[in-house]
Amino acid sequence: MTKIRGTVAMAIGLVLAPFWQADQESRNACIQRCVVEPTHDDPEVQRQEIVSLEREAARAIQLNNGTFFRRVYSDDFIGTLSHGQAVNKQKFLEAVQSPLVKYDSFVATDIRVRVYQETAVVTCAWTARGIFKDKRISSQIRVLHIYVNGQGGWQVVASQATHLPPDSDDPL
Repeated sequence: MTKIRGTVAMAIGLVLAPFWQADQESRNACIQRCVVEPTHDDPEVQRQEIVSLEREAARAIQLNNGTFFRRVYSDDFIGTLSHGQAVNKQKFLEAVQSPLVKYDSFVATDIRVRVYQETAVVTCAWTARGIFKDKRISSQIRVLHIYVNGQGGWQVVASQATHLPPDSDDPL
């Protein structure tokens, strides 16, 4: 009797299996049509991610907080500060966390991103207001960042910062 029940159950399963399979396939097809997940290959998604990183960097500088840079700047980072000093990651962190400067505001604007496969070139303007060594400061800096996309996501590998003169409307 048990053999007969098992045989009947298997026969019913074999008869209905194509319907169950088709039902599962239609559910999967519906999920694929209805749920669109952003891919990391989408250039616009990559561009927006980098724009967000640039804004986070400005906020971290304003707060004298090096945590962001420890995560996003590569260990072999090399950069040039706005007054010409070449720095590695550690020296850059020291500059960001310096107790000699307190920013009232520090913003990144005019952020332009160009993605080339796993590399991105970013330019932006940094505008800062604050106090440096007890003296009121205000500056605009043009910045260039080079990002590389690796296992840990986008990381800055190089940067160049240049002070803009007060009369920066000059075409040359």
